[in-house]
Amino acid sequence: MAEVIIVDSGGANLASLQFALERLGALTRVTHNAAEVAAAPRVILPGVGSAPHAMQRLQDCGLTAVLPHLTCPVLGICLGMQLLYQSSEEGPAQCLGILPGVAHRLKAALGRPVPHMGWNQLMEVKDDPLLTGVRAGEHVYFVHSFALAVDAATLATANYGESICAVARRDNFWCTQFHPERSARVGARILANFLGVN
Repeated sequence: MAEVIIVDSGGANLASLQFALERLGALTRVTHNAAEVAAAPRVILPGVGSAPHAMQRLQDCGLTAVLPHLTCPVLGICLGMQLLYQSSEEGPAQCLGILPGVAHRLKAALGRPVPHMGWNQLMEVKDDPLLTGVRAGEHVYFVHSFALAVDAATLATANYGESICAVARRDNFWCTQFHPERSARVGARILANFLGVN
């Protein structure tokens, strides 16, 4: 049975993520204890709220010194994805620097409000263990105002007035801009895939 540590980065509603993982048979624990995170077999970094606030909480808990050095599988979700990158225009905030890039604010337009909230399609899905069984054109659930540009680390994109990074990977660090725990069958498949990666 897979064990997963969910990082309490502050401000996140973690119950739906815990429930989604436990429904897949995982044992979960929510913590901001740096020693527990450092020893975890798998780590998920979720996030809801602002990048500056979340980074301050991670720093206060000693996690900014731990997270970049993890060798276990790590999954960043939504704001947790943005925290894995170098920085965010929100604040602005210096982030963990595991992936190169800066989270930028989405541009609002008629019929395209910010935050980007709702179902959107994954595009240009690349082969990766996290995305096994996931095809281009399938829908996942987004709630965000900031996004990352498409780059070499991108595994899947989405479009919201511009092409944005929806899934990325660098070594043992994966991240999704959308919420897999709210993304029905496709999200459950992605979480199950994460539980199986080494």
